[in-house]
Amino acid sequence: MNLLVTSSPHIHSGRTTSRLMADVLIALIPAVLAGFYFFGLRAAILMVVSIASCKIAEFLWCVVRRQPHTLRDCSAAVTGLLLALTLPVSVPYWVPVVGGFFAMIVVKGLGGGLGQNTFNPALAARALLVLLFPAVMTRFAPVGTAISSASMSVDIISSATPLHHMVMPELPDVSLLDAFLGNLPGTIGEVSALALLIGGAYLVVRQVISLRIPVAYLATVAVLTLIFNKGQDPVLWMAYNLLCGGVLLGAIFMATDYATSPVTPLGQIVYGVGCGVLTVVFRYFGLFPEGVTYAILLMNACAWALDRITPPRRFTSLPGGAK
Repeated sequence: MNLLVTSSPHIHSGRTTSRLMADVLIALIPAVLAGFYFFGLRAAILMVVSIASCKIAEFLWCVVRRQPHTLRDCSAAVTGLLLALTLPVSVPYWVPVVGGFFAMIVVKGLGGGLGQNTFNPALAARALLVLLFPAVMTRFAPVGTAISSASMSVDIISSATPLHHMVMPELPDVSLLDAFLGNLPGTIGEVSALALLIGGAYLVVRQVISLRIPVAYLATVAVLTLIFNKGQDPVLWMAYNLLCGGVLLGAIFMATDYATSPVTPLGQIVYGVGCGVLTVVFRYFGLFPEGVTYAILLMNACAWALDRITPPRRFTSLPGGAK
């Protein structure tokens, strides 16, 4: 008898990787449309370039390793789209190419492949891009600025994001409604809180993600910024911290990545709280006003440990002392 021995978990389910990734892509459609609406055709081109770069990089990696290509599982498309959504619309077109190859070959490929990478590929790529090219990664075009989609390099008059105002510290000069809808400077995918919440609701309804990590993450940021507020109005200070920057994008689409987050229920809650604490620490004391990227990456490195120290109870005591 020939037995096929594989690693756990041994779960039979009708869900496939490609189906899960397709759900994520569908959930990102509102953010994609919002980015196109607020930043124009160049935003769409950057998304296409980023997705294509990730797919090409993954294909070349499979060729070099002499393995069957995995393009049909849509994971490369998800990584490419998420990477593009974390970029300012003014970046040159080569930026997502560099980020895409780093994400797919170094972070995902050398990390062991799909489901075995330690760090979120899109966020790790963004961290590298900020480290290597801080000038282009911190220039944010005002909403509605006419940016040529044909130009490889863009010179713009950059606009301060709400988070830059909050470093001073002072409340942003945009209304809460504009922050909720997306009428403010920022990266392509982070500006519209409404679009991200719609996408998150879709993922929850489809049971692609649970609410543990996003709720723990956002609640921690809310509580800490309310208690340790720097504005004249603590509630407004908290609201702007939640609506501005990449907190919603990170909490809903990045921190919930299956491969880089804990699987135990308690571990997920602790993981989300850790992401929230680190985000506030980086925002208050870090070099850059945004702390989501590094907060999630640091907690990615702790995911395995959280699973080990928060195992679920398999057997519980019954009434009367029975086991």
